[in-house]
Amino acid sequence: MPKQFFGTDGIRGIPGTPPLDDRTLFAIGRALGDYLHDADRAANVLIGMDTRESGAHIAQILAAGLAKSGATVAFAGVITTPGIACLVRQNDFQAGVVISASHNPYHDNGVKLFSHAGMKFPDAVEEAIEANIARHLASGDLSDEKISSEVSAITLTPDESLDAEYLAFLRARVIQGASLTGFRIVLDCANGAAYKLGPELFRSFGAKVIAIGDAPDGRNINANCGSLHLENLQQRVIAEKAQLGVAFDGDADRAIFIADTGRIVNGDGILLAVARYLKMFNQLPGNRVVATSMSNLGLERILSNEGITLARTDVGDRYVLEEMLQSGSTLGGEQSGHIIFLNDSPAGDGLLTALKVASLVSFCGRLEHLVVGFKDYPQTIVNVKVRSKPPLDSIPEVAQALAEAETALGQNGRIVLRYSGTEPLARVMVEAEHDADVQRFSQSIAAALKSAIGA
Repeated sequence: MPKQFFGTDGIRGIPGTPPLDDRTLFAIGRALGDYLHDADRAANVLIGMDTRESGAHIAQILAAGLAKSGATVAFAGVITTPGIACLVRQNDFQAGVVISASHNPYHDNGVKLFSHAGMKFPDAVEEAIEANIARHLASGDLSDEKISSEVSAITLTPDESLDAEYLAFLRARVIQGASLTGFRIVLDCANGAAYKLGPELFRSFGAKVIAIGDAPDGRNINANCGSLHLENLQQRVIAEKAQLGVAFDGDADRAIFIADTGRIVNGDGILLAVARYLKMFNQLPGNRVVATSMSNLGLERILSNEGITLARTDVGDRYVLEEMLQSGSTLGGEQSGHIIFLNDSPAGDGLLTALKVASLVSFCGRLEHLVVGFKDYPQTIVNVKVRSKPPLDSIPEVAQALAEAETALGQNGRIVLRYSGTEPLARVMVEAEHDADVQRFSQSIAAALKSAIGA
């Protein structure tokens, strides 16, 4: 059954409107506290946030709801999403809460929940929490006056020792033998959660850090910077004669890289580079890498040529992690730059990924050498706004357009057709050896979608 509040990456919305209005946020805090209490565990919860101007208010409301349910709350202040996942796992926290909308603009925000294992809660737990949210909202016990009274009793002061603990965790994960002394690196921190932690991490190794996107003002997170806006980073890497550039998103759970030539290397390229390294030292279990349906066919082909299997999952880091745990794989991730090093952490972590890649570049000299031979197949994604989301295979026009495209492409292309988990959109991804085929079939399938269920 579709969930009412949780999407593919937590609860998202516009602050001040459902589900991020004060009543619902207070109910979320209470519902999480209720779940932890019902599970017969001491409810000790860690809250962190990115740099959006709405974050502090949301944290205050959630903390008040948690306190009302009997939970105790610790506050990390501004910290990365994987930082919360790490700290919850390493300490006596039964859950972690991150207030972030990842790569979205500042006017969006969200609430992500993590279990004590440092992983997102499974669907069954999210459904139980949703039932509790609905129960509290229907109780009539959430008046503005009562919520205001509960909130006024809450004071959140960031515990700076948590930053130090997370950075110590990261420092211990540098690849043995790597030296970053004098390593020239440009970090685009997206005016987000990594704006302090990223530069501090690399400077602690003696790297020469040039930081951009490191002056958050509450509204400039992801604004023409970070992992979705790479032009400034490309120019700066070349101008500074840097060995590497790294772009994080707002909550730093992903990282996209720039080689010294200005070449963009996304999550697919990083999976290839790391898989090659691990296989060389017999540290890649089953010679297997896990990625999603969105990873480029070029990655699958080059890994296959090198004796490495690419297993694909649905889009979402939780599905990548589930497959890794089931199959015993230790490397997985997404094209968008979420990379999971399971021997280190079950969470995709942009800072951890940056540290690993910088280590590899320090060994071989250039990122280009790590991804030699990798060629992206032409790919496009077309978003179609829809008025409803019936099963895609139940729509005759769409099924016919899809069948025609798949028959024509054969083994020389791929098509992924899915609904967005957070927006009223259908996404059409087509990749093939020839761009003309990509454009032709993406448009024919998109036209069928518009005709049948377009908004």
